[in-house]
Amino acid sequence: MKTLRIGTRNSPLALWQAENVQAQLEALGYSTVLVPITSTGDIVLDKPLYELGITGIFTKTLDVALLQDQIDIAVHSMKDVPTALPFGIVQTAVLERASVEDVLILKDTFNPEKENTIATGSLRRKAQWLNRFPHHKVVGLRGNVNTRLKHLQDNAWEGAVFAKAGLERIDLLPAKHISLDWMVPAPAQGAMVIVAKETDPFSIEATSKLNHETSACSTHIERQFLRILEGGCTAPIGAFAKIKDNKIYFTGILLSLDGSQKIEVSDQFELDRWEDLGKRCAEQLLSQGGRALMAKIKKELES
Repeated sequence: MKTLRIGTRNSPLALWQAENVQAQLEALGYSTVLVPITSTGDIVLDKPLYELGITGIFTKTLDVALLQDQIDIAVHSMKDVPTALPFGIVQTAVLERASVEDVLILKDTFNPEKENTIATGSLRRKAQWLNRFPHHKVVGLRGNVNTRLKHLQDNAWEGAVFAKAGLERIDLLPAKHISLDWMVPAPAQGAMVIVAKETDPFSIEATSKLNHETSACSTHIERQFLRILEGGCTAPIGAFAKIKDNKIYFTGILLSLDGSQKIEVSDQFELDRWEDLGKRCAEQLLSQGGRALMAKIKKELES
């Protein structure tokens, strides 16, 4: 039996995720070794993601390592993965999903009526925040979780928005936080995904044993919604598919960059209709003004 080489970014959160997969594979009797690799997204920290113009900035380096046979599998935060995988690479497992919520980490007390400054590197979070609090200022924030928390302490901001799952995974969720249950998460937020080469049956078979069907189904719907809207890192798009009692409860949104416009679709469906649900909801949103708004967003980002 060969030793599975697990590729991962070398940030604390990415290493936690890879170690989690490693522990599960070794519990099944597989031999593994971690191969940490620095990604472009971890190196270039002085620009917002959408300005870098690279699809899959946190995953591209691992994709290359996979195709060049330097690693056997790669572990990603699923929301970082482009909706179209590179030729020759396949998704093998979605692990059981953690919390999908965004949280506001505070430095002190928070009064939303005042003119607060909030930090985030996400267009989706920025647009939703300004849609709700148009009198606030939103500033950019990049880096791994630890770096972003330090920036919050070092700057005169009232708070910063983070994914709850990432903070919980590495035990860094501060006591001073507010759950943003009104904020629609990024497609596949809180989920981890494993990919391998399609020509590697051993790695595919081994990792597919870790697949969590409900999580795989909900993230498929959300990412399909994202793919049809042509979003990625370049548009404020949120999507969440909740599966409960054989029904799917879906919410998807598209906002203008400044948050002043918001288009939302929300519906419930029978579970057996899940395979093209994301596509149908995206097409509905596009027909309700989303197509014109996407064109406007692309024009603004290119100018």
